Amino acid sequence: MKRLLLIPLLFVMSCAKAIDFGSLILPEEEELRIGKSYIPYAIEESDGLYPDKRVQEYVKSVGMSIAKHTPRRLPYEFFVVNSDTVNAFALPGGPVFITRGLLLKLNNESELAGVLGHELGHINARHHAKFLEKMYAINLLYNISSVLLADKPYAQALLQFGQVGGQLLALKFSRDQERQADELGVVYVLKAGYDPRGLLGVFETFKNMERTNVPEWLQTHPLPQSRIEDVQREIENIKPSGSLIYDTDEFQNIKKLLKQTENSYREFYAGKKAYQQKNYSIALSHFMRAVELYHDNYEARLYIAYILAKEGNISQALRQVQTAYSIVPEVFSTNYVYGFVLFKMGRYSESVQRLERAKKFIPDHADTYYYLGRDYEALGDISKAVYHYKTALELSQGKAEWSKDAQERLRRLQNM
Repeated sequence: MKRLLLIPLLFVMSCAKAIDFGSLILPEEEELRIGKSYIPYAIEESDGLYPDKRVQEYVKSVGMSIAKHTPRRLPYEFFVVNSDTVNAFALPGGPVFITRGLLLKLNNESELAGVLGHELGHINARHHAKFLEKMYAINLLYNISSVLLADKPYAQALLQFGQVGGQLLALKFSRDQERQADELGVVYVLKAGYDPRGLLGVFETFKNMERTNVPEWLQTHPLPQSRIEDVQREIENIKPSGSLIYDTDEFQNIKKLLKQTENSYREFYAGKKAYQQKNYSIALSHFMRAVELYHDNYEARLYIAYILAKEGNISQALRQVQTAYSIVPEVFSTNYVYGFVLFKMGRYSESVQRLERAKKFIPDHADTYYYLGRDYEALGDISKAVYHYKTALELSQGKAEWSKDAQERLRRLQNM
């Protein structure tokens, strides 16, 4: 489980069957909407956003300097996520993600440009969109993308929404698609003034890691020797010359900033492991140490807030979640945990505001619906309470720890 204490995405992977829809094309407007709607999923599945704005702005500046040389004029976005896995990935229509773990493995700015250029290659070749066109009927994709616009989405549509998201985040590309993304990426970074040999440096790092710990990037981006040779041949054919960017002081400064927070995130992952094993006191000590080492480790603060709220230490839980929210307010996790803590305090109207906001970021999270049901029931809005209990049970398939309570409350309210 990568998402903070929240139930896993309801990926119904077994339901997906390849369907050949021939010439059916997903309109760009829908491609953009689908890609944007899964940004919050990607963030939560990658342990949140890296909270340093300087790091985020730096990667964005490098990414946008390359993106302006791509043929598709899209609303590109670039995110650094907290995961310590060595990975980068993209979503349909523009969003590109790189992990803290991969940034720490890169040696210079041209390598960063190579990674971002490659992901932009996938987007510009419409590899994600072609996957969607092959796997799903176009009308289903319309329904899924409209979920975010609906006032009362049906649980079945939300399940389908989560299913597609799961496959997009774990999408494995073919060798031909990887070759095409490499070729396009080389062209883009060269036009942006970067040394395209940076991508070869990334491949060398991955090959060295492959002997001991296979990078996650290689699990979705296969790297046979022929692929490396193809990139070498492409670069030789282009014959890059002139004053090309190999490295910058800013890249090295950014890497130093990331290294300064490594110990904090090491404590965070130790706490997360203990939490998953239900060793909550040990988990709490690790999370506390994580925020001592790095004040802005907001994900650690959210775990602290959740554990303390469960234990009844509401005042300290509130302080932790308020701090986390002040650091990164526009993500699912800070809004969800804030709403949970407010619910525990009996501040139901305020809890509704936070949980409804969380629901807009990630619309298929069952716990959100359950606690909204509790809030609305406490506020006397029976129809909304019933709706949210029903949706929570459908999304969780009756397997959540609160399922029996939700069933009993739903039965009682429907019999009133």
